[in-house]
Amino acid sequence: MRHRTLTLLTLLGLVLILGGCASSVEPPARYTLPVAPITPAATATEHTLAVRSPRLAHYLDVEGIVMQLDDITLNAARQHQWAEELGRQLERGLRGRLSRELPLVQVVRAEGRQQGAVTLAVEVDQFQGRFDGNAVASGQWQLRGANNELLALESFNVETELAQDGYPALVRALGQSLDEVAAEIASDIRTGGYFTAP
Repeated sequence: MRHRTLTLLTLLGLVLILGGCASSVEPPARYTLPVAPITPAATATEHTLAVRSPRLAHYLDVEGIVMQLDDITLNAARQHQWAEELGRQLERGLRGRLSRELPLVQVVRAEGRQQGAVTLAVEVDQFQGRFDGNAVASGQWQLRGANNELLALESFNVETELAQDGYPALVRALGQSLDEVAAEIASDIRTGGYFTAP
């Protein structure tokens, strides 16, 4: 009887210890890119830019924020994750930033074929922190006309130095990199005159 009681007490103690260990595991910190609210076009306009959801390199299509540890090693963090799928954040972020940069153009989400719209497609090859203390965003974008003709094809490569160590600083720096990418795209769109007076 005594032996059975000791065994039960030992098992109960182990359960309590394991339960305490399990409850002490901290949930991962979750981050979103800095928000750029979508600005309505300043005046009624017939010009529409439809932004497709970006195509991400496979290693970026994960929950963990990616750090490049050296020239060939990448690591997706387990304790520092995106609060929402990165592709969705980038698409929404691009729309918000482009609507601010192009006030005479209605910037919308690409959904099916949109009559008369110019379409922006972006491929993201890098969107990560790097061992030298920079946030890196690179890839290419293309602009297609209402009849799907290729209007422009350009690459981008933006590096932003982190203000301090840590994942919050990395996410803010990645947001600044996205600001620069959107500004480059908007500048090329203005220069190219793809939205001429109807």
